[in-house]
Amino acid sequence: MGPLVTHPVPAHGKKQGPPIRRKVKHEQWLTLVALILSDVTLVFLVWQIASLLQSIWGRGPLSDVTVVGIVPFTAMWIGLRALLGLYPGYGWSPVEELRRQTYAVVAALAGTAIVGIAFHVGDMISRLLLISSLLGLLVLAPLVRYFAKWQTLKIGLWGKPVVIVGSGKAGAQVVRLLEKEWQLGYRPVAVFDSRVAPAEGVLEGVPYEGTLIEAMFSNWNQAADTVIFAMPHAPREHLAKHIAWARKKFRHVMIIPDLSGVTSSGVVARDLAGTFAVEIKYNLLDPWALRTKRGLDFGATVVGGALILPLVLALSFLVWLELGRPVFYRDWRTGQDGKLFSCVKFRTMVPDAEALLQRMFEEDPSLREEYSKYHKLRDDPRVTRVGRFLRKTSLDELPQLWNVLRGEMSLVGPRPYLPRESGDVGVAQSEIRRVPPGITGLWQVEGRNRTSFQERVQTDGNYVRDWSVWLDILLLARTVKCVALSRGAY
Repeated sequence: MGPLVTHPVPAHGKKQGPPIRRKVKHEQWLTLVALILSDVTLVFLVWQIASLLQSIWGRGPLSDVTVVGIVPFTAMWIGLRALLGLYPGYGWSPVEELRRQTYAVVAALAGTAIVGIAFHVGDMISRLLLISSLLGLLVLAPLVRYFAKWQTLKIGLWGKPVVIVGSGKAGAQVVRLLEKEWQLGYRPVAVFDSRVAPAEGVLEGVPYEGTLIEAMFSNWNQAADTVIFAMPHAPREHLAKHIAWARKKFRHVMIIPDLSGVTSSGVVARDLAGTFAVEIKYNLLDPWALRTKRGLDFGATVVGGALILPLVLALSFLVWLELGRPVFYRDWRTGQDGKLFSCVKFRTMVPDAEALLQRMFEEDPSLREEYSKYHKLRDDPRVTRVGRFLRKTSLDELPQLWNVLRGEMSLVGPRPYLPRESGDVGVAQSEIRRVPPGITGLWQVEGRNRTSFQERVQTDGNYVRDWSVWLDILLLARTVKCVALSRGAY
């Protein structure tokens, strides 16, 4: 994640002239050009690779019609991405951005095929070329876009200035959130408070510009078109007055309501005969959603399992050399609907590990406190040398692919909790047990082992409420990154 980029905010009460607005507009145009150029370059790169595959496995070199067809295809793809709001794409979550990028790729390839049939050149367009291009763009487009945004962030171009209304805990939380989720493209440049600004004059590094009353009657004018109200407990009449002021100065007005514990990605605004309402969708209550998830799990496990079989055999040999038989460790876990199943992992601990743990608690009470909070020990003497490597890289979880094939687990899902942890999970287990537990999940990607047990439970509940196919794909991709960097595991 990159650092939060903030632009200098001038002294309170001074009107910002055209130079600052021109500077921001210039930065946004440069960002737009950079994103489009990266996408165009990607299309030509993927097309060249697809052409090479066509010449090797297809019907020989591409025809002139097919070569010329790259230009309208590129224009169609860029146009679709623009219509879907991906240029520059400020405000889209990674899940929503992945969904829109996938739609753009599929629609562009479908459009190319339809045009080829309409102009009677369909026979000259290679199916291998279309399939290769489709797979290449589906995999590479999100990676290239992430890299392009990261590069523009490093040189201070990515993101647009936003104003935060509301300080204290709520305002600070919004600033920290925008700093963490830099891909959203919102960079706070000023904070207004409903009270008198504190002496230090900053909130999480963002300057205060005064109170709301002062803002409403001053000539303050920053080159920002978006304001975020972080006043969840403000009286409705006061909030309505502030919003009426904001509508005169900002093109986009965002309000953070007091809906803590409610899902975010499944929320849809509704107009009920002029009355504002919020509809909350729980995708995993749809039986077809669970069938889709199961189908993806099975297909990905069969293909992926075949590819990593040599790695599993090599790791099994290393465990056998250090610990002997058995190579695998089985333990009961709580699955979907509270059913118990035998979870399979590589052995990473010495024999009689549970008895040794109790002796360690008696000798050092601080270890009991650490285990009570995290349900893990950072420096666990029970873990073997090979086991330490397997845990750090999370490769000890690979045998759980067998549990996925049996339908007892999913590739992505909540943590497979121990039966004795049921009391610690509490009331959240009724929600978490709606779906099979996963080899990886939201908490593993976001915090790994740095999070406390209760934070993991809360994160698992968020996953169940926010589930979508796109979220699973995103978490699988982020898991690969975490494993490659061995980040946060022990």
